[in-house]
Amino acid sequence: MPDIVVIGSYVVSLTVRVPRKPVIGEALIGDLFDMGPGGKGTNQAIAAARLGARVNLVACLGDDSFAGEAEQLLECEGIATEHIHRIRDVNTGVGMVTLLPSGDNMIVGHLGANLLMRPHHVEAAEQLIAQCDVLMAPLEAPLETVARAFELGRKHGALTILNPAPGQPLDPNILANVDLLTPNESETRILLRLAPDDPTPTLDLTDRLLDLGVGTIIVTRGEKGAVIVTAAGTEEIPAVPVQALDVTGAGDSFNAAMAVALGRGEDIGSAVERANRAGAYTTTHLGVIDGLPTTAELETFTV
Repeated sequence: MPDIVVIGSYVVSLTVRVPRKPVIGEALIGDLFDMGPGGKGTNQAIAAARLGARVNLVACLGDDSFAGEAEQLLECEGIATEHIHRIRDVNTGVGMVTLLPSGDNMIVGHLGANLLMRPHHVEAAEQLIAQCDVLMAPLEAPLETVARAFELGRKHGALTILNPAPGQPLDPNILANVDLLTPNESETRILLRLAPDDPTPTLDLTDRLLDLGVGTIIVTRGEKGAVIVTAAGTEEIPAVPVQALDVTGAGDSFNAAMAVALGRGEDIGSAVERANRAGAYTTTHLGVIDGLPTTAELETFTV
């Protein structure tokens, strides 16, 4: 049972499925609605716990009713909450998801209390980081906070996994403390201060990221699967074909499943295969939390 520490975040997600993209000024009525807990850090923490890890989440909540719901959820999922901080006079993070019939989505969010997470919050959790097998984080907390967490992870010998989402350019000093970087193809470009649709081949860009000190890069490519990139070469891991209902949270499920597998000592190839399977499972459910599999559900998942 690996020990995993996740740095940030918590966001309440409100999802509406609509028949097509709305145009500016249009009021478009949807046919499905889901409201539930989310945030990439919370999604990854819950997914890892359901797959058998001992999980601690370091995160900030606001001063509202969503905060109490968050604490109840985390306790129910068996996630330690001693480093969940309530911030007065600010809202808990929220995200509004527009879901298309294809399963693709568009998200508009406000990170609220997540933006007030500071380096001292992760420093207070240094003992947990010193004892963990894996330290992982998305980018829904301030960069200075994520950077400090990865400094501590490197100091204490944890496997450090950075999911650079939402995408933003990163200082090489942060990347130098990352063992595994897990961008999608657009995030690979944004990391290097390029446009999300820059035509440069993805593998040319991953070479540049390796030169900045990242140990291993795993580019997630949706239905095209994932590619593992190291200084020694590349390995493509095919996707698990499914009829997607909602792709929200698939990347979080992928990262968590990979982290748990690596924490158990699996090799990177088998860990990414398992991660692809977990991400595929998640896309077959509406809403993220209901789509995060337990070990038993993942083992019996058929396509």
